[in-house]
Amino acid sequence: MSSNSIGVAVIGAGMAGKAHAAGYRAATAVYGPGLPGVRLVSVADAYEPLAEDAARRFGFERHDTSWQAIAAADDIDVVSVVVANALHREIVDALLAAGKHVLCEKPLSDTLDDARAMVAAADVAAERGVLGRIGLTYLRSPGIAFLAGLVRSGRLGALINFDGAYWTDYACDPDGPISWRFKGPSGSGALADVGSHLTYVAELFGGPVATVRGATLHTAFPTRPVPLGRVIGHEHGAVGDERDTVDNDDVAGFFVDFAGGGTGALQVSRVAAGHPNTLKFEVFCERGSAAFDFRFPGQVQVWLPEDEDALAGPRTVILGPAHPYWRGGLAMDAPGVGIGQNDGFVFQARAFLEEVAGLSASDSLPRNADFTDGLHNMELLDAVARSAAAGGTPVDMASAIDNT
Repeated sequence: MSSNSIGVAVIGAGMAGKAHAAGYRAATAVYGPGLPGVRLVSVADAYEPLAEDAARRFGFERHDTSWQAIAAADDIDVVSVVVANALHREIVDALLAAGKHVLCEKPLSDTLDDARAMVAAADVAAERGVLGRIGLTYLRSPGIAFLAGLVRSGRLGALINFDGAYWTDYACDPDGPISWRFKGPSGSGALADVGSHLTYVAELFGGPVATVRGATLHTAFPTRPVPLGRVIGHEHGAVGDERDTVDNDDVAGFFVDFAGGGTGALQVSRVAAGHPNTLKFEVFCERGSAAFDFRFPGQVQVWLPEDEDALAGPRTVILGPAHPYWRGGLAMDAPGVGIGQNDGFVFQARAFLEEVAGLSASDSLPRNADFTDGLHNMELLDAVARSAAAGGTPVDMASAIDNT
């Protein structure tokens, strides 16, 4: 890395890849000065028209058609890996070996063996000062971060129950085309795709999960048509008459017991018609409760005891500069101006670039999670899949961690 600039690349130009590219583009414009120069160098994708379009749209100098070109490039220091889960290990390992700092999309990989190998590779790279980090984007939501801090402070008392759901509808059309998202073992579908988000949010509030129980996995549409062309993100496109088997889950539900006390009930779906992206939860504690719905990300609900019965009930709190990530993180950082998922990618990119540049971490923008955190998230998802395979039998997280 040059002493005065950081060269950035993104591998994968689909929906999430574009979010990473846009995040890097905006990262220098938030939280004031301090970063060295950031050069937007390349967007790579095997489908060249997509790579070319994303590079031009987000102001990158060029596009490439292979991840190998990124690994070999001398002018690239930082790389986001945003491709199919099964491809993560090969690409990430090669990038780390080439001395590139890597920000990998969740989940870390598609198998525990690969995830553990990636942790080992990141540990070796860290000895040379090379970073491996994972994007757990919802940790950057001001509303989620604020409520988690409120619970951890003890203001609401000990947690009793976390009740959460992540509903999406990108697969609710039974004639939507088959893609890599529908392949892989049970637990690699909706559970891995959106359940990975919901589980780390649940642990942000309840702490580490000790036991998973009562898990169920369900495939609503056992076959899907084969596409006639390339499938990009959640888009559909033309399909033929041939159909292929869906290997994994459309819906998952399970209960957890937190090691520090309290329970959780979690449900995820990719076939929830009318819910394009609904992450919501309620947290019930000994002296109050709180609620969040990502469809309304600029506000939260909090219930605290009132002296007057007539005033008892949840209050809506409009987010603003007093809440995490807001002040300096938005171009217009006044209360009530609105915030969304794209902003989380900006905060994530800024935090990663600051760490690469060796800047001190601040309370307002903590570091991204590392590969060990990503492995833990996968071990939790594996425990859910094993509970479901055993008819809902409880699975100890200690055994999940030991499972090979």
